[in-house]
Amino acid sequence: MKRKTKKSISKRFKITKTGKVKRSKAYGNHLLSKKSGKRMQRLKSADLVNKADSKKIKTLLAHK
Repeated sequence: MKRKTKKSISKRFKITKTGKVKRSKAYGNHLLSKKSGKRMQRLKSADLVNKADSKKIKTLLAHK
């Protein structure tokens, strides 16, 4: 039977061309006035998910 994609996961993660899982960093949405520009630049850039967690995420995304 085909697996359905978990929509909450598909909105939070993307799979790169090489098969790694990309995520956005936390703490960049509110209370921004106290955070420095340098810190905000770092938070806006995407990050890769840990190998151990990426397996779980791929199964939830119903990725081959």
